[in-house]
Amino acid sequence: MPVQIKDQAVRLIMPGRWEEMEKWLHGTMATNKEQTSGGVMPGKDRPGPDLSRSLRYVVIYLCLAVAMLLSGLQHFVLTLPSASGKQLQYTDGIVVMTGGQQRLDDGLQLLTDGIAGEMLISGVGDGVSRAVLVQQLDLNEREINALFCCVELDFVAKDTRGNARVARRWAIDNNMRSLRLVTANYHMPRALLVFANEMPEFNLYQYPVYPDDLRIDGWWHDHAMLRLLIREYAKYLAETVRI
Repeated sequence: MPVQIKDQAVRLIMPGRWEEMEKWLHGTMATNKEQTSGGVMPGKDRPGPDLSRSLRYVVIYLCLAVAMLLSGLQHFVLTLPSASGKQLQYTDGIVVMTGGQQRLDDGLQLLTDGIAGEMLISGVGDGVSRAVLVQQLDLNEREINALFCCVELDFVAKDTRGNARVARRWAIDNNMRSLRLVTANYHMPRALLVFANEMPEFNLYQYPVYPDDLRIDGWWHDHAMLRLLIREYAKYLAETVRI
């Protein structure tokens, strides 16, 4: 009974201070309870299940993307075009994209065999002339005559898209409707995409050149070849997205 009287007296003397003391006591009890349970409030600092599930989904999607890219690269390499061995159809012109002597040799061979009437060598470096090509390619008399009578050199194009734009102007100026592209087999898929996009009204045919140093068997063991194929595959994918 005296406790109750004292309690009532305190409430009467300090009515405002009593409410503050009760709040302080409740806050202290809550803090002690939190410290007793380990100091972590549920749902505050501990990561929830939604975050862990999102991380798992990100990892799964990344693994799937890598697997798709690797399988796409393998399909790209295994389906690179090769010479069919069949009788080639005649075309109005031949477009050789520079990048190796073998491309020029094969282009001139097609021209002298009568597969086309004229040829464009696109992307020629500065200082190169027909006389220089005669010396570098070790041409015979028949090929020399074809080079000087029926071959045009392009010094403007710096990439595949530039090759296509120059070839389109050259073909239009010479009233052509069909062209045969000569380039390396690993470059041919992208070249066909670019040329078809730049000149959809033309009939395009391919003559893939198989470089002597391109070894498809065990290509993943050759670091230089692997870098070349990955780079070309990436450019091919970028071209498909761009188109």
